[in-house]
Amino acid sequence: MTSPSTILFLAASPDGEQKLALDIEAREIREKIRAAEHRDTLVFRTEWAVRPDDLLQYLNEYRPQAVHFSGHGSSSELILNDEHGHAKPVSREALRRLFGLHRETVRLVVLNACFSQAQAQAIVEEIDCAIGMKRAIGDQAAIVFAAAFYRKLGFGDSVAKAFEEGRVALMLQGIAEDSTPQLLVRSGVDADRVFLAGPAANPR
Repeated sequence: MTSPSTILFLAASPDGEQKLALDIEAREIREKIRAAEHRDTLVFRTEWAVRPDDLLQYLNEYRPQAVHFSGHGSSSELILNDEHGHAKPVSREALRRLFGLHRETVRLVVLNACFSQAQAQAIVEEIDCAIGMKRAIGDQAAIVFAAAFYRKLGFGDSVAKAFEEGRVALMLQGIAEDSTPQLLVRSGVDADRVFLAGPAANPR
């Protein structure tokens, strides 16, 4: 029997930045996973107001197969919290090296943050699959895409199919942002062969 896959949801919305509906996003993902066929093989963990050192703690503590970041980004950084709740940028090179340390466990990273495609591109130098946003993404689009994406994974489908279903979900809702998410894949990896749940699951 395949071991469960852990999805680690990391959220940051620092003071001084536009407030995001991160709690709603987490709830929608959780509900979609609970309604999926292979819900018993997916473990969903959430952590809030994430600071840079928390990344080290949680990746070591949970040893996740998928890491989902929800929050703010720029063309070269993700925005986390500092110890006072203010914005703390983290560079894409720091992210690349972080996930390089965890390439044996993490197979997928989703950066549900504006302008995060470059960070995702850096991350797939180290791990199999990453999703980033090539432009700004609205709250509702981020929620709809993520919920549909994880539901599809929960029904035993591949990362590639889950990504396409997330885009279709945006189209069905009439949200004209289906070209914003970008799936990036490490050289030599086929996202159609990466599964986190179900009979074909190969989290490692």
